[in-house]
Parts: sequence; C-alpha cells; structure tokens
Amino acid sequence: MAGHSKFKNIMHRKGAQDAKRAKVFTKLIRELIVAARISPDPTSNPRLRTAIAAARAKNMPKDTLERAIKKGAGGDDDTQYFEMRYEGYGPGGVAVIVETLTDNKNRTASEVRTLFSKNGGNMGEANSVSFQFDQLGELVFEGANADFDTLFEAALEAGAEDVVADDGEITVYVQMDDFHRIREALAETFGDPKNARLMWRPQNLTPVDAAKAETFLKLINALEDNDDVQNVFSNVDIPEDVLNSLDV
Repeated sequence: MAGHSKFKNIMHRKGAQDAKRAKVFTKLIRELIVAARISPDPTSNPRLRTAIAAARAKNMPKDTLERAIKKGAGGDDDTQYFEMRYEGYGPGGVAVIVETLTDNKNRTASEVRTLFSKNGGNMGEANSVSFQFDQLGELVFEGANADFDTLFEAALEAGAEDVVADDGEITVYVQMDDFHRIREALAETFGDPKNARLMWRPQNLTPVDAAKAETFLKLINALEDNDDVQNVFSNVDIPEDVLNSLDV
C-alpha cells in the first residue's frame, strides 16, 4: 500500500485538496443532510456518525456541521438524493471506483462516463472492478502526535485489520462494523484522527508510466471536481519521482 499512500500524500502536498476545500465542504454537507434524514441522533445512526467524523477530520466549523444536520432532520431540503457507484478502468488498466450522491441519476451517469472516455479510460459494468478492493474503515493519524509502536499495539488490541506508517502519517484500517468503536477507542489516547472515512482499499496496485500517470491524474481531478462525486478510489501505483515531475 505504500505506493497508494504516497500518491495520496503527494497530491495533498501539491495543494490539490486545499484548492478544493469549499467543494469538499459542499459534498460533506450533502452527506450530512442525507444521513440526518435517517435520524438526527448520531448514537443510533452509524451513517451520521461517519459523516460527522469525516466533517470534523476536514475541520468543518461546528455551526456549519450542526446546520447541515438540522437541515436534514427538519426536512428543510426536500431534494431526493440517490447513492450511485460507478466502476471502470483508467489509463494503463488502473481500476477506479467512483461514489456519487446525486439528484439526477441519468445526468451523473452520463457525466461520469464522459469523464472516463475523455481521459483515457472507460466506465464498466457494476461490480466490474470492486472485487479488486476491500471495503474498510480508514483512520489517519499524524505521526508526530503518535508513536507508531504504541498506536500499532493499541489498534491491533482494539481489533484493527492493519496499521501502516508512511510519509509522516499512521493509517489504521478496520472492518466497517468496527469503525466507530475503534475510532473512539484510539481517539481517547491519540486524539481525533486527521481523516476518518469508509473507503475501498485495493488488494494489489497497478503501476503506470509517466505518460499514463499524467492522464490518470487528469481523470481523477476531473472526477473529483464533479459536484455529484463524493469519493474516488483506485489501485494506481505511481512512483514518487514521477509524481513530483508532473504538473497536477
């Protein structure tokens, strides 16, 4: 997983995430609204707990978070959202999973398909690539705030699947059913994670050369820039020197 982790961290260092902070908040708010419609009580609503954890990890202001929950719970937003997952292949045969939350399934499907085709990929059928991934919870801690050996032991004792240290971060992978329990257990000792989400972790990575890497990153950026796209996951493996040489 080191290659995938480096890809994620280098993209962050290049400012890709910071530049999209407002868009990230918009997507988090949409998820909070949808989750709060189930129940505004996070203790009995796992989806809302996950949404709150993700919002806090992105430093969403408390009043913004609370307004989103009230909006969903109070029925102030009557937009009907549909959760759709699209799968396909990017340049070099890289597997890609796209999670969306949309009020228009036909529009979103068309837009995602077009983004794949315009950026060297092709959208596949349902479940065409997801078998190459494991659906897990991901908790990311700052390495400066936690000793790896101590966190490793605590995470495994709590029931985590894996713990990986890379580029100043410590990532804990957990089964989805254990996500909230382990997050709360580790937060008591190590503080809130800098990122907490449910994700698709690739079982194996697909390496690409510099030319395909550049096209692939354009595909990812285009997908993440779409208003209906909530998350994008892939099994790409891009060498760090290649990433540093690209203008993305």
